[in-house]
Amino acid sequence: MKRAYRLFAPLALGGALALSSACSILPKAEPLDIYRLPVAQGPASATGQALPWSLQLLKPQAGDALNSARIAVLPQGNLISSYKASRWSDPAPILLRNRLLDGFQRDGRVQLLSTDDSNLQTDLALGGDLQAFQTEYQGQAAQVVIRLDARLIRGYDQKILASRRFEVRQPLAQTQVPAVVTGFGQASDTLTRQVVDWAVGQGNQALKR
Repeated sequence: MKRAYRLFAPLALGGALALSSACSILPKAEPLDIYRLPVAQGPASATGQALPWSLQLLKPQAGDALNSARIAVLPQGNLISSYKASRWSDPAPILLRNRLLDGFQRDGRVQLLSTDDSNLQTDLALGGDLQAFQTEYQGQAAQVVIRLDARLIRGYDQKILASRRFEVRQPLAQTQVPAVVTGFGQASDTLTRQVVDWAVGQGNQALKR
């Protein structure tokens, strides 16, 4: 028994050294810069009385290229890529949903708000399809493009009451990632204002029927 142990020990030690050697040559993970959308800019609230109906903000649907934390870029044609070593703090659909929620809160007309993270019954829901949340190049010129096919849905039977496509294009003076992130913030602000005004108008019409 002792002889068997002496034969096994060098083999085990050799295996451990080989494994240690292999681990030491593995490439190190590249550090990531994690970005959130910049804080919303613009008017804090709209004038008018608070509305009596409630609204739930749904995370928009998106394809695999956008349903991730990668910061998408189309450098040419239909090629989809992402910025190296840079990520969003959340997948793009969640970023946009939360930006819309903040927009409604800042606007102040609809105060009974929730998201699809909570299972609450509401009068209306706002969802849709996120078709673009990316930087696009045309030659040397670059712009942020956000495109949302929005849907306003009745809460109790899930009937679509209204739909509209929103698209914002924000030109970029610089193409470094921090400047790109700033452009996403500006484009998100513009789109949010448009969606809030549309949803409030459509919601008022729908609930008066």
